[in-house]
Amino acid sequence: MLVESNFTKILEAADQLLIEDQEDLIKILQNRLRDRRRAELIKEVQEAQREFALGQCQPTTPDQLMQELLS
Repeated sequence: MLVESNFTKILEAADQLLIEDQEDLIKILQNRLRDRRRAELIKEVQEAQREFALGQCQPTTPDQLMQELLS
């Protein structure tokens, strides 16, 4: 599989880096993942706000939500 092959190549290349560079790579990847997750969350919140503004959803209490989930 192409993706698996590329992933393996990346891992092998990372193994060739100095330990300090590997640590830097980890930090960079963690920051990028955090930023991507934050962007996804912002997008989901904006979509929920849009749906609410259009009347496509209604506010609910935690008790109402639990009743709906358990029914």
